[in-house]
Amino acid sequence: MRLFEGSTRVDAIAASNRGLAYGDGLFETMRAHRGDVPWWDRHWMRLRRGGEALGIALPDEAQARAEAHALLDGRDGVAKLVVTRGPGGRGYAPMAAPSFWMLSLHDAPPRQDRVTLRWCDTRLAIQPRLAGHKHCNRLEQVLARAEWREGEAADDGLMRDVDGDVVSAIAGNVFVLNGDSWTTPAIDRCGVRGVCRAWAIDALDVRETRIAADAVESADALFVCNAVRGILEVARLGDRVWSPHPQVAWLRERLATAHPAFALTSESP
Repeated sequence: MRLFEGSTRVDAIAASNRGLAYGDGLFETMRAHRGDVPWWDRHWMRLRRGGEALGIALPDEAQARAEAHALLDGRDGVAKLVVTRGPGGRGYAPMAAPSFWMLSLHDAPPRQDRVTLRWCDTRLAIQPRLAGHKHCNRLEQVLARAEWREGEAADDGLMRDVDGDVVSAIAGNVFVLNGDSWTTPAIDRCGVRGVCRAWAIDALDVRETRIAADAVESADALFVCNAVRGILEVARLGDRVWSPHPQVAWLRERLATAHPAFALTSESP
């Protein structure tokens, strides 16, 4: 792990760090391949938009990328970049201080092509000013994941907003095929605009809209995606079961050419 205040490397996180106190920060989890982050530019673009929206200064991009490459040291895995507003006094008012940022390296998850989902009871609050940004306050997702009963086999859960519209999985965006048309939930009131989501929207010519729960359950195909695990086709949601769909298989092949970490092999997932 590497820690910085502004451009200076430090040894510890200050107890007054606003990321710890208030979740006042942003983060990116980036799939790495052979020491590189193939979608770095996509991740940095989202991080920059989040920084502009929250008024958080980002580190120098060239320094951050060089430090990520040094930390990866030619390896595969997942690089996580966290940027917070930095230290501050007690109270919510932000103070002028160099932003804090840290880089950490994690193992890549095992390959998994098909997943089981469940509905989550925890609802996402509507807050348009935060919609789309990957900010550090993820308590709604923590509460949703804590709903699992011991031994429950679901891999992820679908979350709705307080009005009942489907927003996303806990750890990814969701895409729905009805007939010949792909849709994905609009991320204008809550949720995260995923990096892999943006790629899939372009690849499939997807329409962003409000999606009700019954439209998901009656779909011809579903998949969940994120920039760490790629395309995960939904095999089961509650009592509904889906067979593999050729359009999802085609999209997974497209992703394999767009990001080498998701290259298809003859090995079992």
